[in-house]
This record gives sequence, C-alpha cells and structure tokens, in this order.
Amino acid sequence: MCGRKTLTKGKIEIIQEMLVDDWNDDWIPSYNIAPTQNTPILIHNEKRIIKTMRWGLVPSWAKDLKMGSRLINARLETLPEKPSFRNLLTSNRCVVITDGYYEWMQTGDGKIPYYIRHPQKNILPMAGLWDKWIDENNKEYHTYTVITTEPAQPIAHIHNRMPVILNFDEIDEWTNTNIPCDEALNKLASFSNPLEFYPVSNFVNSPRNNSEICIQPIIQETL
Repeated sequence: MCGRKTLTKGKIEIIQEMLVDDWNDDWIPSYNIAPTQNTPILIHNEKRIIKTMRWGLVPSWAKDLKMGSRLINARLETLPEKPSFRNLLTSNRCVVITDGYYEWMQTGDGKIPYYIRHPQKNILPMAGLWDKWIDENNKEYHTYTVITTEPAQPIAHIHNRMPVILNFDEIDEWTNTNIPCDEALNKLASFSNPLEFYPVSNFVNSPRNNSEICIQPIIQETL
C-alpha cells in the first residue's frame, strides 16, 4: 500500500515540471503527507488543472467522511469490480502529485521505514481516482485514492504493493476521460524506470513530524 508520501517541491517548481495550466490554491512543501491531509491533485478539463483534495476517497454516496480512512489506496487489479471505484474510472481519473513515498519493511526486529523516490528527485506522478462528497450542511469535499499494483522487482523486498507511477507521456491519457477507461487502464503497469530507495529514521512514523529529517537516509541504497 501507499500510506505516507512527500511533496517537497514548491508551487512554481510543480507548475513548471507538470506543465500545469491552472492552479489557484497555495501549497506548502511537505515531507510527511498522511491520509486525511490535503494535497495538490492534477485533473484534466481541456487543460491541466490542479485542485486541492483530501487523501482518502469518500464516495459520493457515503454516509460520512470516515469511509475515506479505508480508501486511501485502490488495487489496480480489482478497480472495475469495486462499487467505490468502477464508476470513477470513466469520469474521475486523476494524478496524485508526489516526489516520493514511504513504505515500511517488515523484519524480525520490527518495521523499518524506507523512502522511495526518483533518482533525480523528479516528481513521481501517481495514478489516482477522485470523487466529490457533500455533507449535511452542503459543504463539498473533494477526495482521492492512490491506485496500487504489484511492486517493481528491485523494491519487492520492501513491500508487496507499490503505487502506480505514470510516465510523463501517459499523464494526459490517464487524466483525459474522453479516452475510454479500458484504453487508459491498459497503460497502467509496474513502474520500470529506476527508483532510489533507502531506509530512514522512525522519526517519520509520526505524521506530526514534518521536516527534511524524514527523508534523510540511514544507509543509502540504489537500484
């Protein structure tokens, strides 16, 4: 699964790297993004638009926001079967903008957090789905989930799942819902490009800790 991530770049850097056309909200770089927090999400509406959304998908038919804590990830293999996700495939595909994520490797001595990122510290655009939920006071919440898949072989020893990471030339094909969902889903696979990964301190275990200390390596390891 993907349960914690980073976006350490500033707004201008993100706009330039992702070729964003429209973004009205602000962004403060974060080294420890946890579920229920708000992050920039890229959608397509004739152009690349960034909207701020809450991590943890709350379907439009849900009774309350609590459902989002159970839907921070969505398995690629079962997307068309799950009521929470299947209708979103045709209308609400998105890109979750991150530049790295954390995964905890189980060992005999407990769990060790690893940080996984692009070797050149580029953005790792993750495939996602989003929805809009309205509470009893007519307040709107835009929420999202990160799609996961089988891990790339070099990081399979860390965890048995990983986010679906898009190549940059696949972003418009995934987010543009004029493209049929079957065609878009065929583009999703385990990321085959190099990734950098290394263990980090247990400092990252608490979402309250949000500084560069979170991503500092203990012992660096590369693909």
